[in-house]
Amino acid sequence: MKAVGLVVEYNPFHNGHRYHAEQAKISTGSSVAAAVMSGHFLQRGEPAAVSKWARTKMALENGVDLVIELPYMYAVQKAEIFARGSVSLLHQLGCSSLFFGSENGRIEPFIEAAESFGRQEKNYNIIVKEELKKGVSYPAAASKAFSAIFKDNNMLDLSKPNNILGFHYVSAIRAAGSSMKPHTTARISSQYHDAELPGPKSRIASATSIRKALIEKGTAAVEGFLPEASAQELKAYYKTYGLWHTAEDYFSYVKYTLSTLSAQELSQIYEVEEGLEHRILRIIRQAGSYHEMMELLKTKRYTWTRLQRMNTHILTRTKKEDMDKLLKPSAAPYIRLLGMTKKGQAYLAGKKKELSAPLVSKLSSFSHPALDLEIKAGRIYSLPIKEPLRTMFDRQEFSQAPIRYDEDEKRFLNS
Repeated sequence: MKAVGLVVEYNPFHNGHRYHAEQAKISTGSSVAAAVMSGHFLQRGEPAAVSKWARTKMALENGVDLVIELPYMYAVQKAEIFARGSVSLLHQLGCSSLFFGSENGRIEPFIEAAESFGRQEKNYNIIVKEELKKGVSYPAAASKAFSAIFKDNNMLDLSKPNNILGFHYVSAIRAAGSSMKPHTTARISSQYHDAELPGPKSRIASATSIRKALIEKGTAAVEGFLPEASAQELKAYYKTYGLWHTAEDYFSYVKYTLSTLSAQELSQIYEVEEGLEHRILRIIRQAGSYHEMMELLKTKRYTWTRLQRMNTHILTRTKKEDMDKLLKPSAAPYIRLLGMTKKGQAYLAGKKKELSAPLVSKLSSFSHPALDLEIKAGRIYSLPIKEPLRTMFDRQEFSQAPIRYDEDEKRFLNS
């Protein structure tokens, strides 16, 4: 059985995601779609609107056969590390190919860009350092460096978010010496950051616009852009827990955490750099909301996304030295299985002896510092949930076996 790898967040799973999973199988001739999915906190530092378990169920009901977790250590990171962790897991899972959406839509420019980058990485790093010294943000410095080293070919627009991620996926495959073949398709209809839902004739919308409408108006406003199963899972989650998780829900916890840290202690937190701790401690006393805090913190050098990731690391009290130790090995330390279809289970059964990392089905069966961090992040994610539901939610992290879905009978075999 051939498996195609997908790197996803499914926040939430919408019609575009279903199309992506279908095209991944068709384009690569694969019978299994394996998704590596961020856990409770995402690449931009924000909390997922609903839990990883709810998003896993949405995926399994809509054409994805395996869902494995992208650990926090990779998930809440800049694009290079996010891509490195994702590629490592899909490679260890034995995927033959990796399929991603991009603004470009053709794989050749990504391969050429990755090869060129490999030859000019030293020059790239020099330019990035020079730009950072000027006080610009890391994304702006990286964009300037890319433009400089690729100035003669204009092969790939690396100012576009999905092109950037795709470039890093292909670069990570190359750096790992993986035999996975990269494939891409053009994103359809809505753009990644579109904030408003499209007109009634469209059934494809960006996850950003869907989340915005979901939070402001509820599931009725977004049902036309979701598979039916996704809409039902969202309704069930809200009925159980009474909320969609947003960054604003965590403001009081950020404020509390910062009130317990000295400037010296804060300076040791991952992504708190260059004296930023003093600015943070000064601003947190003024801010009355998460949005206000971010507006006060944001500068030309420090983007909203980087600061949002930093705030999440503050919540988890993730220290630089601890993250550096976790990221030092080149390969992911384990493969945590969140869910599978019957077809996905058959694929795993055939690959189990070939896996180069432990396959984790239950937390009680495995121990690792990266998993400890994952557990901590899960507990923090649950804080806005009211008791006794929060205790129930926390227990699920330890008691939940991988979700199993019978795609023929269209029913879950456990939950």
